Amino acid sequence: RKMGHEGGQMPVQRRIPKRGFKNPHRVEYKVLNLGQIEQLAEKYDLKEFTLENLYINGLIAQNDRVKILGNGELKNKFTFKVNAISEKAKTAIEAAGGSVEIVN
Repeated sequence: RKMGHEGGQMPVQRRIPKRGFKNPHRVEYKVLNLGQIEQLAEKYDLKEFTLENLYINGLIAQNDRVKILGNGELKNKFTFKVNAISEKAKTAIEAAGGSVEIVN
């Protein structure tokens, strides 16, 4: 008998619907909004948001990639070393006196 043979019953791999396409090369990011940055900085006493600092404080896993998005406001000056950043977030950070560096 073949694997998955279920007699006259419709086999499970044909019974359950499959939809869409899962891209195996998709890059997933942990997203941080500017509104969250102020709260995280206060809670964890951060002035520099690097992958290492975020990992040490338990905010990301070791191999996570981080992207900063521009939702919210930034009042204080911070330094960012992250994998990706939106244009709106970058202008807001630089307007607050901070700096941005993209790392791989």
